[in-house]
Amino acid sequence: MKRQPQESPALPGSMPVPRPCLCLEIASMDYGEAWDLQSRLVEARRTGVLPDDVVLFLEHPSVFTLGRRGGRENLLVSEAFLERAGIPVVHVERGGNITYHGPGQIVGYPILDLRGAGLDVTEYVERLEEIMIGVASDFGVHASRDSRNRGVWVGNRKLGSIGIAIRHGISFHGLAFNVNLSMEPFGWINPCGLEEVGMTSLERELSERLPMERVLESAKNRMQSVLGLTFKVITLPAVKELLGCAGDSEGIS
Repeated sequence: MKRQPQESPALPGSMPVPRPCLCLEIASMDYGEAWDLQSRLVEARRTGVLPDDVVLFLEHPSVFTLGRRGGRENLLVSEAFLERAGIPVVHVERGGNITYHGPGQIVGYPILDLRGAGLDVTEYVERLEEIMIGVASDFGVHASRDSRNRGVWVGNRKLGSIGIAIRHGISFHGLAFNVNLSMEPFGWINPCGLEEVGMTSLERELSERLPMERVLESAKNRMQSVLGLTFKVITLPAVKELLGCAGDSEGIS
């Protein structure tokens, strides 16, 4: 049975003044390709080639990622097993430990100038949590923070994860929110380095699959509201053109 929507707790401090932000939606992108794209966008933002912040929304094919604190000791199956399953393990510079990305999970990567947004790192992470709490609430699921680990939880089950990196005052990496994805691969790790905790999804909490586009729309609305952004849609070819890469000339709408 669906839960009734819950009001999310207010965050401390004043809300940022709305600022323009490019929004790039990609149906699916290999993790390594998305990682490279983020790095290019951070550099373009730092040098002013990219005058506005940009947020990437996408799904990844199955992959395990290890953050700065992520040791392979939290991987509970052999690498030979993962090779047979076709799931790579990638070590990256984001915060946090080990996690899983896969189809049916919404990933949001804000490339955000934190100084321009008037946010310190702690406030920024709290706002990413607030975005996911709000999305869960939009679908009648009450999620909350947990002092054990950043992200959002439904009881003892983790619904959404956060892992960020900061370079030259610009954030990248971001949040991962479980919608319809398979829970099985989470059983092959200690998620976020935590033992005896479970992972969950909107599908599991509601006992029904949700259209990804509906949840994505909620995530976009919540991110604009919580981070004080006004999205302008941009295509991947237009982003590549901005970055000086090969691409066609579709533009911003």
